[in-house]
Amino acid sequence: MDAAFTAEQDEIRRTLRELLAKRSGPAEVRTAVATPEGYDTDLWNRMSGTLGLPGLALPEEYGGVGCGPAELALACEETGRALAPSPLLATAVLAAPVIRALGTPPQRADLLPRIADGALTCALVVAGGSLAHAIGLTGDNRSWIAGGGRAGGVQARAEGGGWRLYGEATQVLDGHSAGLLLVAAHAGGFARSRTLLFLVRGEAAGLVRVRQSTLDATRAQASVQLRDVEAELLGEEPVDVLGALAATGRTAAVALAAEALGAAQAALDRTIEHIGSREQFGRPVGSFQAIKHRVADLYVQVEAARSLTYGAAREPDGAGAGPLALAAALEALRTVAGETIQLHGGIGFTWEHEAHLYFKRAAADELLFGPARRLRERAAQLTGLFGEVAA
Repeated sequence: MDAAFTAEQDEIRRTLRELLAKRSGPAEVRTAVATPEGYDTDLWNRMSGTLGLPGLALPEEYGGVGCGPAELALACEETGRALAPSPLLATAVLAAPVIRALGTPPQRADLLPRIADGALTCALVVAGGSLAHAIGLTGDNRSWIAGGGRAGGVQARAEGGGWRLYGEATQVLDGHSAGLLLVAAHAGGFARSRTLLFLVRGEAAGLVRVRQSTLDATRAQASVQLRDVEAELLGEEPVDVLGALAATGRTAAVALAAEALGAAQAALDRTIEHIGSREQFGRPVGSFQAIKHRVADLYVQVEAARSLTYGAAREPDGAGAGPLALAAALEALRTVAGETIQLHGGIGFTWEHEAHLYFKRAAADELLFGPARRLRERAAQLTGLFGEVAA
C-alpha cells in the first residue's frame, strides 16, 4: 500500500494543525469544555466556515467539499491530537452519512447544505448507551432493538399523518447542544416491529436535554428525554435503517481510529519531549536504557495502529478493516496514555497537567466504542475468519 498523501490531503492536515495549535491548547480546551455548548463555538465556526470540515465528505451539490472518508479521517486525527472538543464527530461522521443515505431529496436539500457550512449540528440518538452496537462496531446490528423492549428505549407511534416519540436515551454525543437530533425509535408494536429514524428539531416541544457529567470532559454527552415529541420520519418506508447505520459504522470506525491515533501520537510526543529535558542523576531521563525500551515499545504500537488506520481509510468498505483499526488505535492510546502519566512522574498525575486528559479520553473511548476485544471479534466475523461471513 502506498502510504503517501496527496497534496490536498497534506494541506488539510497542515492547515487544521496550525489552527488548533493556536486555538486549542490545553488551557483553551479546559475553557471550551466549561462552556454550555462544551466546545469553542468561534473555533467551530472557523473549522466549518473557513476550512469546511463538516462538508469534507459531502458532495459538492450539497455545498460539501466532495472529498471522502480518508480526508475526514485526517481531520479527525488532528482534532484527536489536540483533544479539541467539537461537533465534528457527532455531526459529520455519524449524522451526515445517515441523512445522505436515507433522506428524501427535500430532506437532503434542506439539511446537508446547512451541515456542510456548520450552521446545523446534529446528534445521533440511540437508546441504552448502545451506539457501538447500533452502528455495527461490536456486533451485527440486526440484533439491536431501538426500543429496548416493551418498556424503555424510544418508541414511535403514528398519529394524524405524522409521528410522535416518547422514551429516553443516554450517552448521546453532543445531544445537549445539537440543532437536530436523529432519533432511532421502535415502531409498529410487536406485530410489525421495526427500527426507524426520525428528525427532531432541537427546540421541539416535549424534548428535554440535560448534559451529563462524563469521564472525558472533552467528549460532551447528554441524556435526551422525549415526552410525546413531534418528529419527522427520515426517508420513506420501506427504509433500510439498520443497513445505513452499519454503513455509517464502517466509515465512523476509521474516523474514530484516526482520532485515537492522533491523541496517542500527541501523548507520545509530549512524553518524548519531557524525558529529553527532565534530568535525573545529572542525565536526561530519556538517556536511560530502560526508558528507551519503554518508549520504543510505545512507538512501535502507535506505528502499527497508524498502518492499520491509514489502510482502512483508503478502503473504508473493506470487510473488518475499520473495527480492526479502531481496536489497534484504542489499545495504542490506552497504553501510551498510561505510560505518559508514569513517565511524567508526579506531575503526570496532577489535575493541572494535560496527561490525565489523554488517559480519560482513552478510557472513555473504550467504554463508548469498544472494548478492543469486541471490535476484533467483529472484524473476524466480517472477514469470515472463523466461518461464514457476517452481514
